[in-house]
Parts: sequence; C-alpha cells; structure tokens
Amino acid sequence: MNCNCFMLLIVLSTSKLVNSVTEEDEGVKYANRCEVCKVLTTELEDRLEETGKSSDVIETGYAVDDVKPKKKKEYKKSELRLVESLDGICDRILKYNIHKERGDSTRFAKGMSQTFQTLHGLVDKGVKVELGIPYELWDNPSVEITNMKTQCETLLEQHDSEIEEWYFNHQGKQTLKKYLCEDRVLDSNNKSCLYEQLKGETGGKVKSEKSKTNKPNNKRKSSEEL
Repeated sequence: MNCNCFMLLIVLSTSKLVNSVTEEDEGVKYANRCEVCKVLTTELEDRLEETGKSSDVIETGYAVDDVKPKKKKEYKKSELRLVESLDGICDRILKYNIHKERGDSTRFAKGMSQTFQTLHGLVDKGVKVELGIPYELWDNPSVEITNMKTQCETLLEQHDSEIEEWYFNHQGKQTLKKYLCEDRVLDSNNKSCLYEQLKGETGGKVKSEKSKTNKPNNKRKSSEEL
C-alpha cells in the first residue's frame, strides 16, 4: 500500500469516528420536548402566581373631555398581566442547573447539583480539581441549560395563541401543563416526564404527618389501659 492510500484510510477512519460520536458520548444530553414544556409551564404558572397577587385596576381606552370615561379592568385579568408575565420567561431557565446524578426530568432543577457541591467542597479543602474549564466558569449555565432556553423560546413562539386561550378561558379550571403540554404539544408516547418528581418528596411529607397523628392516639390508648 502506497503512502497516499494509507493517509486516505486514516482520514476516512477518523471522519467515521467523529461522525459516530453523539452528544451523550460527550456527557451531554439535551432536554427533550416534554422536559422543555414542563419547565416552561412551571415557570409561567409561577410567574402568573406572583403577578396575580396585585389588586391594581388599570384603565384602558381614551377619554375625550371626560365625556366618555375610560374602561377599568382588574390587572390580574388583563392582557397586560399576561404580556408582562411572558416577558423574559425563558430567561428564568438560566437559573436552573443540570443535576447529572438524576436520570429523569428532575435533572433540570434550580440549585447546585450534588456533584458540584462535592467538587466545590473539595476545592475549599485545597484539593486540585480539573474539569477542563476555568473554576470561575463552573457555575455558569451549562450547554444543556442554554439549549433548553433556546428550545423554550421556540416552543413559546409556536404556541403563543394556545397559551393566550388558556389564560383567558381555562386558567383556574385546568393547569397549563395539562392544557398545553399534555393535550396540545406532546404526543401520547412523550408525556411521561410531566409528573415526575424528586423521589421521596411526597412520601416523606406523608410519613411525617402520620407520625404526628399517631403520637396523641398512642398516649390516649395508654392512659385508658392504665
């Protein structure tokens, strides 16, 4: 085999290897459509809950010499509240972190991941940790988070009319997650992430309530026996 043929084989092999590398091979797993919709609706409903606490009344229309009075409307039922709540809603995703120790949709959550808590702890103890990126960039949004923000903006643009319909006609009757994600955005095979929660959250709460309830009963029973 001559030199030129040998070099060609190396180039072809390298090209094939590079093309076969997926995002997961690099330790990156982008959000799927279900995860994006879940986070978007969670953030929007949280934002609406914040803005819905206002008891302000806004005036609309034009008054000419006070002959025709302006229309008054509650802020929490107004289009202005929806517009202000949607403004920068996808930017809120940049407050999230990727928790790679979790395997389901709860990997996207606010707060520092257990992995980075451990790594920061090692650094604080004087241990040298090499991640391939400068230490001052450790807490910057990861590629998965910035990608999710972009997907959120696309999803918002594609379904703004459905969100508006829910806001004016279905809010309070049905959650946005159900109305938008489950019934309109996702197909039947891609809804499993919507109701995933951190394991132990609900169970722990129920257990503590039960233990509080049982204590008085036990005391009454023992006094009766005496």
